[in-house]
Amino acid sequence: MKEGRLKGNVLLLITATIWGVAFVAQSVGMDYVGPFTFNAVRFLIGGIILIPCSFILKRFDSRGEEKKVRRILIKAGLLCGLFMFGATSFQQFGIMNTSVGKTGFITALYVILVPILGILIGKKVGIKIWIGAVIAIIGFYLLCIKEGFSVAFGDILVFICAIIFALHIITVDKFVPYVNGVMLSCIQFLVAGAISTVCMFIFEKPEITGILSAWQPILYAGILSCGVAYTLQIIGQQYTDPFLASLILSLESVISVLAGWLILGEVLSLREIAGCILVFVAIVIAQLPTKSE
Repeated sequence: MKEGRLKGNVLLLITATIWGVAFVAQSVGMDYVGPFTFNAVRFLIGGIILIPCSFILKRFDSRGEEKKVRRILIKAGLLCGLFMFGATSFQQFGIMNTSVGKTGFITALYVILVPILGILIGKKVGIKIWIGAVIAIIGFYLLCIKEGFSVAFGDILVFICAIIFALHIITVDKFVPYVNGVMLSCIQFLVAGAISTVCMFIFEKPEITGILSAWQPILYAGILSCGVAYTLQIIGQQYTDPFLASLILSLESVISVLAGWLILGEVLSLREIAGCILVFVAIVIAQLPTKSE
């Protein structure tokens, strides 16, 4: 049992590392292609990569092939794909105007936003969430608010991304008990990729030379961040408890700062570092189990 838990924790740590470094890939990719082009290619690659995984894991799924299940899967895939497109589009445009490290921590605020937005569907919010929210607001202030009470445009875009990601998570939580998680992920990536492709041709002028120049960050984001990391998350969470899993996965925000520093040479000010620490503390508090858990 202990070996299984260790295996699960290692897989989740690998997942968090892949996602954290993916912020660097997203930033570097913007040097060669537009945001919609980057997302279109990476999501289509991620969706295609997950197709064989879906059929393999489907053999171990107890859910049947009823038309009702397929309808729910298609509906969930369309909704999740739409939210995925919206969140990542704001994130891509935001990362062009802010640092990789700040993007990672601002995006991670979805951990706080999910339970707060859950109020809209009748879910109760415990005191630890409100405490975490207050600390997160202070951290966000230190991380993003400049002199004269101004906020960088990129930070605003990434915060909107965090809100949409929170809505995406709530949607996944609603549908995942009824459908295969990997198949849902596959469909959402293909849907997000299709919408991004339409926007790519409308708002950008994609060139094959640009895509080929960005092949490394695109393949990293498509194969590793979308395909491999999601699968590792599914497998890893089977061996560990949800609290520990979410805590390990939230380390992606810390890894994004380290990756930005090591790979891109980004340096945060002491004020921004203090903001990152407070945001991470807020994330940890929000995930602390209650007595009933």
